[in-house]
Amino acid sequence: MGTLDAVGGNKQIEVALKGADLQELERLTVLVLEKIRPIAGLVDVDSSIKPAQPTVQVQVKTEAASDLGLSTAQIGAHLRAMVAGQTVGNWRAPDDQTYDVNVRLAPDARNTPQDLERLPFTVGQNADGSARVVRLNQVASVQEGTGPNQINRRDLQREVAINANVFGRAAGEVSADIKTALDGITLPPGYSYQFGGSTKNMAESSGYAVSALALAIIFIYMILASQFKSFLQPIALMTSLPLTLIGVVLALLVFRSTMSMFSVIGIVMLMGLVTKNAILLLDFAIRARESSSDGRGQQVPGLDRAEALLLAAKVRLRPILMTTLAMVFGMVPLAFALTEGSEQRAPMGQAVIGGVITSSILTLVVVPVAYCYMDDLANWFKRIFSQRPTTKIESLSQPYKAAE
Repeated sequence: MGTLDAVGGNKQIEVALKGADLQELERLTVLVLEKIRPIAGLVDVDSSIKPAQPTVQVQVKTEAASDLGLSTAQIGAHLRAMVAGQTVGNWRAPDDQTYDVNVRLAPDARNTPQDLERLPFTVGQNADGSARVVRLNQVASVQEGTGPNQINRRDLQREVAINANVFGRAAGEVSADIKTALDGITLPPGYSYQFGGSTKNMAESSGYAVSALALAIIFIYMILASQFKSFLQPIALMTSLPLTLIGVVLALLVFRSTMSMFSVIGIVMLMGLVTKNAILLLDFAIRARESSSDGRGQQVPGLDRAEALLLAAKVRLRPILMTTLAMVFGMVPLAFALTEGSEQRAPMGQAVIGGVITSSILTLVVVPVAYCYMDDLANWFKRIFSQRPTTKIESLSQPYKAAE
């Protein structure tokens, strides 16, 4: 089965590079972007790595802070309250709008690292009962630096997300080319890549579609075996199922479509539609081969197998064509995407039209041939199992009959 079109997600292609060190991930991201940018059909390539932003780094002196009874969490909470602020209530303005009241230091007391170094911390009491106050620079060092704009995590590891869109090619084909390019890159131990977003959804949808297709075939076989009371005749009937794929592929090529989730739904629909023609044909042939009464109490022998199949093809051709044409013309508005926004659903109608046409034509040729082979195989099994071991018993009974 071909690739599926992208469904869902912000962009059609998403790849996650996972590892422990953010700087190493940035290096690998640059290498990956150089490898995948030349891939045909890949556009709008971007990554989650953004330019580093200026930061003020506060490195706690653990020994000095522990001697004063301060922990890193206490220092962080105190800095957050004084720099970022803390909401202590709300205020209703004269225009009847409610605003949060946020309390924090004045801008001139928190704009520079030197201002932060002078921030006071209460760490207990002196001998005279007054509060003991220390400055931040006594328990931590404050310096300017740069830091990552954002840090993404997946599965307890840091990650860098690479995303892109697809133009002019199927998303599955582009994903396969990206996978080939990534496999050519030697990743350090502990680093890996993982497809996500729409590509992951496509893989999951492909698995679900294959499962649905397999269950449809199994249920069709069970129904046909119970109705025809045979394990071999349903196989002849179901030879029309692979014939649908020929028409599906040809129709998608003619309409320049790709294998999408909607076309897969159309294939599952075809599993039940195309067996109808084979049932019409073989059911008539089987009944024609059976002996019947002429109304005067005399049994009329049935037709030969070849004659029965030729008669069935002649008689059932008209209803097969009628149902096929009805289905084809019913799917024409959907296949040609005549309404706005129907381009996504069009592959379903295209797959149904192509599969119904080819299966209806080839059913008249392939299914009778398969039925002949299955009938010969059934007769062969009957001959084998009909040779019951009764000759020895009859031979042993001959002396008794002679003695009598």
